[in-house]
Amino acid sequence: MGKCIISSPSTPVRVCKIRTSIQSLNHEKPFISIPISNPPRTHLENGLQWWRRGVPFKSNAMASKSLSFSTRAVLAQTQWPRIGADSTGPIPGDQLIGVVERAAKTGAQVVMDAVNKPRNITYKGLTDLVTDTDKASEVAILEVVKGNFKDHLILGEEGGLIGETSSDYLWCIDPLDGTTNFAHNYPSFAVSVGVLFRGKPAAAAVVEFVGGPFCWATRTFTATAGGGAFCEGQRIHSSQTEQVERSLLVTGFGYEHDDAWATNLELFKEFTDVSRGVRRLGAAAVDMCHVALGIVEGYWEYRLKPWDMAAGVLIVEEAGGAVSRMDGEGFCVFDRSVLVSNNVLHSKLLDRIAPATVKLKGKGIDFSWWFKPEKYVTDF
Repeated sequence: MGKCIISSPSTPVRVCKIRTSIQSLNHEKPFISIPISNPPRTHLENGLQWWRRGVPFKSNAMASKSLSFSTRAVLAQTQWPRIGADSTGPIPGDQLIGVVERAAKTGAQVVMDAVNKPRNITYKGLTDLVTDTDKASEVAILEVVKGNFKDHLILGEEGGLIGETSSDYLWCIDPLDGTTNFAHNYPSFAVSVGVLFRGKPAAAAVVEFVGGPFCWATRTFTATAGGGAFCEGQRIHSSQTEQVERSLLVTGFGYEHDDAWATNLELFKEFTDVSRGVRRLGAAAVDMCHVALGIVEGYWEYRLKPWDMAAGVLIVEEAGGAVSRMDGEGFCVFDRSVLVSNNVLHSKLLDRIAPATVKLKGKGIDFSWWFKPEKYVTDF
């Protein structure tokens, strides 16, 4: 155990104890929710109606200026609708997160055993990779889940949908998020396991691989609905940075080089110009955990899948962050876009991201739910 002094322009000097050689830098300021008299969804609907009507963000018309100003005022005071479940259901939270974490760590051990060995790579598409390690990790994770909850529904990236569609629980498993990075020994990949209760995230674990060749290590992020977010057992919080100009951001690009890809490239350029920088690391679960850890302020991406998002969005929210779709509407894990942030910057990021996304929708780009298991019952 050692001690270090961490200081920054935005946080007071504090002394902390370091448990391992992997240091977790986070801001421990409490997350403050702004009370509102009506349900959050109602405020969001009122505040974002100008985007749905196609009103330009910038206009010379006085009415449009007034509308833009009032919208930003509403957004700035909005508590973003919760995406996490109200509870973990009939399964106690400690029991559920215990199995989730064990499943993720079991998969991570498979990855760790293979990380310094030659890869056997096949292709789902021109550049979309899959390795034997992806498949072996998922098999190991499934054994843990099935061994504890035989009647639960499971959606795995490699194995697809298995189990009882009548179950209230849906496990979303990414056995190796960031396969391309893994194939190149680049240190940004993870094992991600999230479980939904009636369609909403209830428990999550992400095991991130850090370091590099010959010095690989892991750190584990966990969260339960209403129970907070943790890294290596330590409570974590998103940052309190209030200005885009002082933020570090992250995004991702899919394998389809279509209009959504081109739009995000423009957003990448815009935010690179007005922020401290935009990173593209290539692992959605890792990117979201970094928002929760407070080392970056926001992350967005089009065309993700439930297994990419189910764990990460809950970890962000439980760390005090905000989650929405990229058009500013309420989010669920079956959606095709996501924006997560430290909460205080969310509306400022949407100032640029939402109009661009609405424009894509106007071109006919499909942003309907990617997939929802037939007969799976949700609370939305």
